[in-house]
Amino acid sequence: MNPSLRGLYAIADTQFLDDTQLVPAVEAAIAGGARVVQYRDKQHSPEIRRRHAKKISGLCRRHGVLFLVNDDVALALETGADGVHLGREDMGLRAARALIGDNKLIGVSCYNELERARAAEQDGADYIAFGSFFPSRTKPGAVRATPELLHAARTQLRIPVVAIGGITPENGATLIEAGADMLAVIEGVFAQSDIHAAAHRYAQLFQCM
Repeated sequence: MNPSLRGLYAIADTQFLDDTQLVPAVEAAIAGGARVVQYRDKQHSPEIRRRHAKKISGLCRRHGVLFLVNDDVALALETGADGVHLGREDMGLRAARALIGDNKLIGVSCYNELERARAAEQDGADYIAFGSFFPSRTKPGAVRATPELLHAARTQLRIPVVAIGGITPENGATLIEAGADMLAVIEGVFAQSDIHAAAHRYAQLFQCM
């Protein structure tokens, strides 16, 4: 298991961060203890997304933090990202692996489906993500996952497991205890007035386990 794939997984979503906020916000999250940063952008042009991703990639490299791109394999390759995260509607895992190579990370969203997670592991995923565990404004209609799913995954999978969806410093410890290796957070970090302090609160949860 990749030792870097444990801790706070901060998702920098441009839904909550404008052009001037993005890089300083990511830097603050890293300073607060984020171990993985994902760039998620569903609204900007390819040129803007490329500029954003290159800046965040360089920042993460300087700080020794993993950088992943949501959905876009080509953008991940072009900007020197450490890997890509794939959802149900994105490129298939095997096709992505053929493009991105064996030395890059691929994560796969598995929602509340343990069988999908088992298949992803068999096809070569480096980690899988379950959720939403709690209500989330980012994806209000998302299916709901349970701590019992994390327990089952921990006994059946050998790759790291990410929990996502409405996670706060108050409810996150329960998910770590249930088997989550990482807590993926958007609003709980990037929609806060003090991003550094918010990230630190999540990072501390792993120091207590």
